[in-house]
Amino acid sequence: MKYLLSIIIAFFFVSSNAQQLEKSLLWKISGKGAKTSYLYGTIHATCDSLLDKKVENALKETKQLYLELDMDDPGMQMAMMKDMNMKDGQTLDQLTTKEDYDMLSNFIQENVGVPLGMIKTIKPFFISAMFIPKILDCPMQSVEEHLMKIGKRYNEEVFGLETVEEQMHVFDDIPYKDQMDELVKSAKDNLANDKKEFQEMLAVYNTHDLNKMLEFSATAENKLTSKFESQLLTNRNQNWIPRIEKIIKTTPTFFGVGAAHLGGENGVIRLLRKQGYKVEAVF
Repeated sequence: MKYLLSIIIAFFFVSSNAQQLEKSLLWKISGKGAKTSYLYGTIHATCDSLLDKKVENALKETKQLYLELDMDDPGMQMAMMKDMNMKDGQTLDQLTTKEDYDMLSNFIQENVGVPLGMIKTIKPFFISAMFIPKILDCPMQSVEEHLMKIGKRYNEEVFGLETVEEQMHVFDDIPYKDQMDELVKSAKDNLANDKKEFQEMLAVYNTHDLNKMLEFSATAENKLTSKFESQLLTNRNQNWIPRIEKIIKTTPTFFGVGAAHLGGENGVIRLLRKQGYKVEAVF
């Protein structure tokens, strides 16, 4: 449950014609009075969350761990449940034809084991996340959980760059009809395209090439992130920058956020550079 937004965003990368970045998921932040900190591009659902030694060394050098959310907060799941429903009493059956709703209802029952009528007020994006285990087709692992495990070894407290409410409200800014259309499309082809694109995305991520991650979305069939880049990535990146600046002025920090947030003209790396910080790849 706590990985819903992050996992979905991890499927897709936003295209950009910005200058190429070096191949690395780990970046060192310094200069302008900052305590030396690190920025790491994660993937939120994978078959192998094993981290490189250089990542562990970066965690060892820092004093605290910031993820997109404070993932060891015991109240996180309850806060997420509170904002999962669509606004204004909307329901899934209002967003598509009766034929497609009935098809989706059967698909959800068969693949998730939940009657669609019981969850028909939930934002469609979050129902899509219920398919992740089937799409991944392996025991799901999380890079964030691995980072937290290593951080705990070095007594690092975990914090979040944004609140659950901020993340959840992203999907009130994306029309529910667009979310529903993608959900129906996934069900109609029995997740075939989702599985194919997820495996392709994993392969791209394993190259550590942020530029290829950006190019990936150009041919992806799911259009939500390219159509709503501002809501899913750009606005959030811009909100994070003053928060990151405040944090690194006082404490050496390891930041772990979805790799989709790092690259591009509006990615965290270039936004920090524009603020005068030195952000360099760690090879």
